[in-house]
Amino acid sequence: MAAVAAAQKNREMFAIKKSYSVENGYPARRRSLVDDARFETLVVKQTKQTVLDEARLRSNDSSVDPEFEQHTNQQTEGQSGNKDDANLTEEEVVLANAISEDPDSEKTIQRAALILYLKEGMNSLSRVLKSIEKYQGVVVHLETRPNQKDNLQLDVLIKIDMSRINLLQLLKNLRQSQTLQHANLIGEDNISVKNPWFPRHASELDNCNHLMTKYEPDLDMNHPGFADKVYRERRKEIAEIAFGYKFGDPMPHIEYTDTENKTWKSVFNTVMDLAPKHACVEYRKVFKLLQEEGLFVAERIPQLEDMSKFMQKHTGFSLRPAAGLLTARDFLASLAFRIFQSTQYIRHINSPFHTPEPDAIHEILGHMPLLADPSFAQFSQEIGLASLGASDAEIEKLSTVYWFTVEFGLCKEAGETKVYGAGLLSAYGELLHALSDKPELRPFDPATTAVQPYQDQEYQPIYYVAESFEDMKDKFRRWVSDMSRPFEVRFNPHTGRVEVLDSVEKLESLLHQLNTEIMHLANAINKMKAPTLS
Repeated sequence: MAAVAAAQKNREMFAIKKSYSVENGYPARRRSLVDDARFETLVVKQTKQTVLDEARLRSNDSSVDPEFEQHTNQQTEGQSGNKDDANLTEEEVVLANAISEDPDSEKTIQRAALILYLKEGMNSLSRVLKSIEKYQGVVVHLETRPNQKDNLQLDVLIKIDMSRINLLQLLKNLRQSQTLQHANLIGEDNISVKNPWFPRHASELDNCNHLMTKYEPDLDMNHPGFADKVYRERRKEIAEIAFGYKFGDPMPHIEYTDTENKTWKSVFNTVMDLAPKHACVEYRKVFKLLQEEGLFVAERIPQLEDMSKFMQKHTGFSLRPAAGLLTARDFLASLAFRIFQSTQYIRHINSPFHTPEPDAIHEILGHMPLLADPSFAQFSQEIGLASLGASDAEIEKLSTVYWFTVEFGLCKEAGETKVYGAGLLSAYGELLHALSDKPELRPFDPATTAVQPYQDQEYQPIYYVAESFEDMKDKFRRWVSDMSRPFEVRFNPHTGRVEVLDSVEKLESLLHQLNTEIMHLANAINKMKAPTLS
């Protein structure tokens, strides 16, 4: 029981959430920070080569650190009597039993995720990577973040392929290192496909804020802010504010600098010039309302608090601050609650009209006006609801549909092609490209759109055109109905919770609510038809 309690505590500490994926024919735990789904604004197949290179460069010795070496030659035979086994977690006990039952444990490759808490930051990570290499492991995914209690320490989640016997030995050696605070294995878990973990209330989005790293000013030399120390510090400052946000907290207020407001003004004035001719009518309508309420002005960046109140008034959508690009699963999950996770930092002044990463200008000018449109808000929420409990493969498809619609979508309007995608409305270069004769325009069809490769560094060669938002929703609903998820969910606006419709009682409750709504609808129709008294 102690091992089980320790394992549960470890999961909670790193906010590991449960879902399922169909791998090798059985359900497995989904690790939110080890999400292979594509959401390729910045998320592609994660090699994390930049992080790996930086970790290796920070080490002065290319050999395995002696501290990790000292236990390398220990053998796993006679494990039941090994004093180290007293400290094994639940997952490690399962692994040890699998080794004892598997005559080919030295050859059987296990994919596993390790959670490490490193005392010496990147220097410790370098030693860990060398130790993994010595044990013939292959790193397939790596993510890091500063420890929330001590920024000098580093929290690491690393996904590796390694033989079972070497994996267990690696864990024992890592745990005895003086440079590690903790080393925990998150192994496979037989979780019922019918009951995967996903947030049921908006408060649980506190556990859905994990970032994907590819294009960052601290890591990528091609980033406009890579050599700008002031910009990098500013980004870090704003990101830390978002990391500290919890459900129910006041929306963080950012005092934007003159440089940031100048960048906003450049993009805002360009959108002002292009939107009347190229943006869809729904976008233009809300844009005008935002101007009338004094939220959209050229001189200053709107605060998320003000934008959130505006959206809540019109569609019930609200905002939540995000430190950067979220995993596809985490981002889509928030939409199910009509919550949009928004960055607050601003793109670099040297690149005002294009950014391959989400920033506040992209979110505010691109996304938020349409999230205040009822039809588009409904479509966005339905994508979010479809993602809850979906498999990794389905998350990839849903995020691809999101890319070609919400980010880079086109629609028909009075015989003309108009723009509604946020990536186009906040980056005028690609907007003009999308409406030129250079790209290929295809009619929106979720089944084919979901498997179409897309481009996150250059202009898209292919765009999808919807007949209307209503037509887009209808096609999406038919496509989603064929997903493998063996249950249906709905958002209850009265309780603010997502409900799984898996019992007769829940279906009867929903039916009662629908009957009440139909009665109101029938009464309204009858009253409209009734003759008016003169």
